[in-house]
Amino acid sequence: MTELRPAKLTGKSALITGAGSGIGEAMARLFAAEGARVAVVDLDRAAAERVAGEIDSGGGDAVALASDVSRAADCQAMVERTVERFGALDILCNNAGVGVAAVCHETSEEDWDLVLGVCLKGVFLGSKFAIPHMLVHGGGVICNTSSAAAEAAVANRAAYCAAKAGVLGLTKSIAIDYASRGIRCNALLPGTVDSPWIGKIIAQQSDPVAQRALMEARQPLGRLGRPEEIARAALYLCSDDASFVTGTGLVVDGGFLAR
Repeated sequence: MTELRPAKLTGKSALITGAGSGIGEAMARLFAAEGARVAVVDLDRAAAERVAGEIDSGGGDAVALASDVSRAADCQAMVERTVERFGALDILCNNAGVGVAAVCHETSEEDWDLVLGVCLKGVFLGSKFAIPHMLVHGGGVICNTSSAAAEAAVANRAAYCAAKAGVLGLTKSIAIDYASRGIRCNALLPGTVDSPWIGKIIAQQSDPVAQRALMEARQPLGRLGRPEEIARAALYLCSDDASFVTGTGLVVDGGFLAR
C-alpha cells in the first residue's frame, strides 16, 4: 500500500505576482495543490480571475487580485487584501516581470523605467509591504524570480539584465537583514522557459519554427524549460525542505550557465 505524501504547504498562505500566466500561474496551481491558500496577482485582472477560479473549482482556496507591482499603493493593497482574506501572509513570490528588446544606448528612459519598475522595484515594494506582516507572525519566506540573465547577459536586453541582476542583490540583502527574525529570502534564476512571453517572441520572428529550434539547440538539455519545472523549484524554496536555505540564487536553466 502506497502512503500518501503530506502536502508541503498545508496551512500556509501565499501571494504570487505575475500569476495570470506562465511561471506564476504554474506556481499558483502547484502551491494550491500542496495545500496553500493563494492570492493570484496579475496586472491582467481577467487572467488572475481565470487562474483563481480554476483553483477554487479544483477544491483549492484562491483569491484574484489585480495589481501594478511598480506602484506602491497597489503593492500595499495586494498585501493587505491577502492578509484580510487569509489572516496571514506566509509566502511571497515576487514573480511579475516584463522585458524590452534594446541595447543600452537605444533603450528609452520610459522603457528603462518600465522594466526596472516591474522587475526590480516590484520586488522591493512587494517585500517592503509583506515583511512587516511576516514579522508579526514570526517569519515567512520570500522567493524572487530573477533570471539566468543575471549571471550571463542576454544580447539586446540591457534593462532586463540590469533588473534581474538587481533582484539577486536585493534578495541577498533581505536574507541577511531578516535571517535572525525568521524570514528566508531566495531567488530563482530560470533559463529560457516555454512561456507565453517566449512564445510571443518566437511568433514575431520571420521563421518561428527555425527560431524555436535555435533556442532549443542552445540548451544543453536540448529543449526549453516548462513553467511547471520552475514552479517545483519555487515550491522547494518556499517549503520546509529548504529550511536552511537563504540568500541564494537557485539556477533552473537546463544547464545553460554550465556551458
